[in-house]
Amino acid sequence: MGKIRVGLIRCDTHGMYYGPQMAKHDPALFDLPTPWEPDPRHSWMRGGNHYYFYTNYGDPRQMTAPVVEGFEVVKLWDEQRSVAEVASRVLCGKPQVCDSLEEVSDDVDLVFIGDCNGDGSDHLELASPGLKKGVTTFVDKPFAHRLDDVKQLLELAAGHNVPVMSLSILQMVPGIRHFARRLEELGHAQFGTIQGGGTHRAGLIHTTCMALTVFGSGVSTVRAVTGPSHTSVHLDWDQQPDRPEHGVMINCDAGTAWHCSMHLSAYGPGARGAIHSPGIGDWEFPEGSAEILRLVKKMVETGKRQGPVDQMIEAVAIADAADQAIATGQPCEVQSTAGLARTE
Repeated sequence: MGKIRVGLIRCDTHGMYYGPQMAKHDPALFDLPTPWEPDPRHSWMRGGNHYYFYTNYGDPRQMTAPVVEGFEVVKLWDEQRSVAEVASRVLCGKPQVCDSLEEVSDDVDLVFIGDCNGDGSDHLELASPGLKKGVTTFVDKPFAHRLDDVKQLLELAAGHNVPVMSLSILQMVPGIRHFARRLEELGHAQFGTIQGGGTHRAGLIHTTCMALTVFGSGVSTVRAVTGPSHTSVHLDWDQQPDRPEHGVMINCDAGTAWHCSMHLSAYGPGARGAIHSPGIGDWEFPEGSAEILRLVKKMVETGKRQGPVDQMIEAVAIADAADQAIATGQPCEVQSTAGLARTE
């Protein structure tokens, strides 16, 4: 097949994080701030995101982030048309700026919903027009705000015989997977901690996906510890074999992070008692987003979703439980997601 024609919904920071990795773009415009102050979800418009893709900063022509060939962004839509217009200019003026959400899924091979700061509450609405037309769809994290919405998305996709998938960059960053392999040094991971992300669904879904990628699926119970300026979320596998018997603590509110960096630690009887990750942040994220684009490309080519989508679905269920635990101060059981990822 020729290049995959992409309709990009929402020119959020993640929309324009993936865009330059799969489409020709003007690096100078990508680097420059817009003449007006953008709202927080359009932080890429302040300039500077270019820095993570062109780390040889003295030569803005030499992109150091991985590029995934085979895509062509042909349509853009955002609630703020002016944002989509800027995004189109950054992508060399080729993508058509659509007037409506429904239009962006016409005559494309892939609908790509980019979402960095949202809670996923409108993802069912954003994905539905394309799925009903039988267009392969990628939904940026979280899959949806609630597990019930995820179920509806999967049922809609299955009813129209079209694949849909959602992944977090933090599931795919090589540093996270390398850390997971290092657990063997401990003999057995008895306890873990993750720093960062906040309690908002956009951040908590990242750290929850990190926990599942490193320590494994099957979280049964969630507890929350809240303070004046800090909330921690404890994940418990209820003594399941090969899982940390003392759980994993996500320290959500740890202050301003260096370039969005998150950190992992694991504790056990080997490796002098602990292993710690370096910061995994904006410098490393392009490796994860490139891996997602490779999986998305394979999904379009094969008609089958790719990658650990089951972990993303479980992460939504865990985040649902975390919301309840934070609100009530009581332990909350995680809804079962068994079999959902296999719905085609």
